Amino acid sequence: MRGSASVIVPLSSDRSRRAALPLALCLGLTAVLTACGGEAEDPDKGTNGVGKLTAVEIERKAKAVADSAAAVHLSGALVSEGGTYRLNMRLKENGGTGSVTSKNSTFQLLRIDDELYLKADAGFWNHADDTGGTASTPPAGGSDAEAAGKLKDKYVKVPPDDPSYKQLSGFTDKKVLLAGILTLHGALDKGDRDRIGGVRTIKINGTKGAGGTLDVSLEGTPYPLQLLRAGGAGTLSLTEWGKDFDLAAPTKDQTVDYGTRLPKTGD
Repeated sequence: MRGSASVIVPLSSDRSRRAALPLALCLGLTAVLTACGGEAEDPDKGTNGVGKLTAVEIERKAKAVADSAAAVHLSGALVSEGGTYRLNMRLKENGGTGSVTSKNSTFQLLRIDDELYLKADAGFWNHADDTGGTASTPPAGGSDAEAAGKLKDKYVKVPPDDPSYKQLSGFTDKKVLLAGILTLHGALDKGDRDRIGGVRTIKINGTKGAGGTLDVSLEGTPYPLQLLRAGGAGTLSLTEWGKDFDLAAPTKDQTVDYGTRLPKTGD
């Protein structure tokens, strides 16, 4: 009997050890071996953590950092009041500079504090008809074509009282422009993770995307990086957050002071 017992006990212990070995390995590797019952890697690991917030909190934080940023480069398409504008603007607190394309015309804008300048080719200034644009009379003894020739490729100072001043200056006003575009409509929800320009982002949607979609950076400061506006009203990219740039007034020989009103344009 003692001989029989001495055979059974070692077999039982050996089997227990063999069964316990894979279990111990499995428990020790749960962080990386999902087949052993471990959890998937945290998608917010190495991020700024905004992905853990609610959609409302993410939108609020993105707007706050955008508002406090010193500068931004905004580009893309903007559909507003029946017109489509292609923007390529650099904006900061005291002004902005860049180009706006509307219909078949492209014009340059430059604003420093309250001084706004507009530069375009002769075709932009030519009067197509008697509708649209801002009313004015050509210089004494001159024609519309002559006026357009004088304004061609010159910086024209936009009078503050001109009806176009508010609209044009809006393209150069960081606070006004961002407040107008960084708005999602309807109930907010979090969407997919993505990459914009190589930067990890999280999407927040208004009305499941019908009210617009905003990509917010998951790296560093949670700046908004891309906006798909509601109703197909354009896609805008927001880059170079906080990157300063120079704003310099044009020289006297580059500038034309047209007076109290701008001429009508052919756009």
